Amino acid sequence: MVLKNDVFKLIFSCLLAGLLIKAPQWLGLVTDNDGYYIKNVSISVFLGLSIFIYLTRSKINRKQLTISLLIFTLSAVYINLLPQADNSDSTKLAYIHLPLFLWCLYGLIFIDFDTKDSSKRIDYLKYNGDLAILTAIILIAGLVLSILTIGLFYAIDMNIENIYMENIGLIGIISSPIVATYIIRNYKAVTNKIAPIIANIFSPLVLIMLVVFLIFIIPAGKDPYSDRDFLLIFNLMLLGVMAIIVFSVTGTSVNRKQGFSEWTLFILSLITFIIDIVALSAIIYRVGEYGFSPNRTAVLGSNLLILGNLILITIDLYKVVIKGHELKKVELTIAKYLPIYAAWAFLVIFLFPLLFRMR
Repeated sequence: MVLKNDVFKLIFSCLLAGLLIKAPQWLGLVTDNDGYYIKNVSISVFLGLSIFIYLTRSKINRKQLTISLLIFTLSAVYINLLPQADNSDSTKLAYIHLPLFLWCLYGLIFIDFDTKDSSKRIDYLKYNGDLAILTAIILIAGLVLSILTIGLFYAIDMNIENIYMENIGLIGIISSPIVATYIIRNYKAVTNKIAPIIANIFSPLVLIMLVVFLIFIIPAGKDPYSDRDFLLIFNLMLLGVMAIIVFSVTGTSVNRKQGFSEWTLFILSLITFIIDIVALSAIIYRVGEYGFSPNRTAVLGSNLLILGNLILITIDLYKVVIKGHELKKVELTIAKYLPIYAAWAFLVIFLFPLLFRMR
């Protein structure tokens, strides 16, 4: 009976998230020419997820629900009132950092606003690892279904590709994390086994990729100090590897002590630390040459945050592989650092446009 009720709550949450993103367009109030999707997709996704979490609880805390809806509403109003991002880097940065800010808000909702219990933050990180994997699987399945559906209608001389993708396809993409959350909550025996397997496979592959990449940088003649595009790719890679380290730590810790996985994570964190130092020095060099701009300031700040987090993670992983400490300590370090990312996202979204006068 509980499972059946959760299905209805799932359908309601998915429909709500879909209506939030599509209703203004159906009513002719907006078009995507003004970057409507970029501004609002993350709001629809995280609001849909939050509503599903609230609905599946035995008792809804009205105060928490009111605060959550108020923050979502204010964020939506603010981001849509910002000037167009065509000539404003600070506005583009606000768009980019909004999903991070809403992810942190959703984390508060997920842990029932219990900020004192670090173990709940760890549960949220583990949930995100499972969520990423299951959402990817659902999206792949949805892509196959969409291709099949469009192909069948094309066979009877009906071209539904645009209508299908702009409506059903988009709503399906937005709903996929909510569906994944439903599976995680109701089929824990299955989902708990996925993350450790993926973590054990991916972390060694990422380590090999990084080593090979660093070896070929010099003969390729790429220089992050003078090549702006390469520096951007360098930083994106850094963010991706950092995310994989966090995911791998939370995934690996589910199992018993595994020497190979822990050494892999330790070496990976060391190499990532070196990459971050290089990227950070290149950014400082560019700031010294060209001065502060919204983009350079944002990249500098995010790299400093990642560097601080990496130092703490690397120290803890050293204690794990050399002194035999538990991997749980690394999880706690990651969990305690999350509010700093939330504060940084808030700063970039709400203060950068004012500090840099919308440029």
